[in-house]
Amino acid sequence: MALYNDQGVVLRTYKLGEADRIVVILTRGNGKVRAVAKGVRKTKSRFGGRLEPASHVKLLFYEGRELDIVTQAETIDHFRQLRDDLDRLGQAVSMLEACDQLAQEREANARLYEMLVRALRTLATGDSLLVVPAFFLKVLALEGFRPQVEQCLVCGDDGPLVSWDVAGGGLCCAVHRQGQAVSPGAVAVLQAVLGGRLGSALAEERRGPVVSEVDHLATRALEHHLERRLRSVTALHRT
Repeated sequence: MALYNDQGVVLRTYKLGEADRIVVILTRGNGKVRAVAKGVRKTKSRFGGRLEPASHVKLLFYEGRELDIVTQAETIDHFRQLRDDLDRLGQAVSMLEACDQLAQEREANARLYEMLVRALRTLATGDSLLVVPAFFLKVLALEGFRPQVEQCLVCGDDGPLVSWDVAGGGLCCAVHRQGQAVSPGAVAVLQAVLGGRLGSALAEERRGPVVSEVDHLATRALEHHLERRLRSVTALHRT
């Protein structure tokens, strides 16, 4: 079996046998990797605590036919701030689930990996409720399904834009309104996030109804693209 190094973020884990776990990791160079971490459920495991969901780690793998084997794990960032805050941990899990659904096994997607790492760092260092919806919107753009938020989907008019058509992929004007009504504040946030002004949008610390509205719109857009509901979002009542 061939040895290889990579780094990645643990998306999820599940039990295998009495002492092992299967670890699903979004890596920088190898896409989504499923690997066995042997003995990590034992109290004397060398690196069990380093392979928890949302951990950012350097890894050494043996390449297997179906599942690789983790032989070394070194923590880059454990994101302790997330683990000490249940709300932020729940938001992180939503991003992990989205990446798990989007990433392809053995297909490198360095941009998705880097976006996830940056989003986790941002979430760990602050409590902006825009981090997750902004991540969802940016991921849609990365996938080639960037929502149209600058002009009406139907006629191309600049606005005012008053509704969100999830199936069509963006905003509509008053004449061609369809889908869900949106507030001017939500339109402004959508345009900031997708228009290269994410930093300023996060810095403004928008909260309350507008953030909840953007969260709902972004979640529904991503779920429409995935053709499935995000279990973590439903469990957290973030809809």
